[in-house]
Amino acid sequence: MKAADLIAISDLDRDDIIEIFSATRDLKEKLRAGIPTPVLAGKTLGMIFHKPSTRTRVSFEVGIYQLGGCGLYLSAADLQLGRGETILDTARTLSRYLDGIMIRTYSHADVVELARHASIPVINGLTDLSHPCQVLGDVYTILEHAGIDPAEPRLGGMRIVFIGDGNNVANSWVEAAARLDFSLTLCPPSGYEPDGGIWETSRAAGARIAIERDPARAVAGADIIYTDVWASMGREGEREERLRVFAPYQVNAALLARAKPGVKVMHCLPAHRGEEATDEVLDGPSSIIFDQAENRLHVQKGIMALLMGHPS
Repeated sequence: MKAADLIAISDLDRDDIIEIFSATRDLKEKLRAGIPTPVLAGKTLGMIFHKPSTRTRVSFEVGIYQLGGCGLYLSAADLQLGRGETILDTARTLSRYLDGIMIRTYSHADVVELARHASIPVINGLTDLSHPCQVLGDVYTILEHAGIDPAEPRLGGMRIVFIGDGNNVANSWVEAAARLDFSLTLCPPSGYEPDGGIWETSRAAGARIAIERDPARAVAGADIIYTDVWASMGREGEREERLRVFAPYQVNAALLARAKPGVKVMHCLPAHRGEEATDEVLDGPSSIIFDQAENRLHVQKGIMALLMGHPS
């Protein structure tokens, strides 16, 4: 893989993504066959968490273990960053101890700076701007359900619709549309669009992206309906206002009926059931939300194996 870090999907080209997906398939098949894959034996991943998480922590910690390495959990209280040490000094110090860093935090600029000064691979486990590992796992899940070879991810006829807030996950979907050949429609309320810079850069790179305000029109002909919480972590103070604004954007049985037969429903979790999506949808036959959750593990193993499996 040409990329030395994974900060955003825009850092990858199509060949990088194919390499990640090919490694993912190999590692997933071997895990299910009971074949050990200790490709990172003796290596340590430092996992910096400024935002708590179920899926990110467990999937990275289990993933590095299954690859033969060790995961070291580092909360904000464990590091001197919260006491005034610079990102530069932190990056240079951790580079002497670790073989890779995964960071889940608020500021995207901090992750960019960390990667700039670290001499080891840095993986973005989530920032307020992007969530690349989530969306790579999501795309891999779509390929599996569509029976498409991950080594040849031909998604030209696929129509993906993202309903709700133009948040970090939506931003990464926009970036993915510039690297793969699916059609992406975002359906946010006015004022809740994805990042403008990411949108324009992705459009200029050839992404087939559009905004449609009406959920019923947006999902017409959709192969995938994707949704996420209406108030992401750090937006709790806006919760009541967002509940009011986003109420017409709920993914429910009536909305699914407007989509293509066989439509799949995706959600990156955790879900606020009864808000952005109903139990009937999240637990129904169209839902593939737990396949997504599982594939976070497999895709992140592929990413770690490729980034950390060679000398830095």
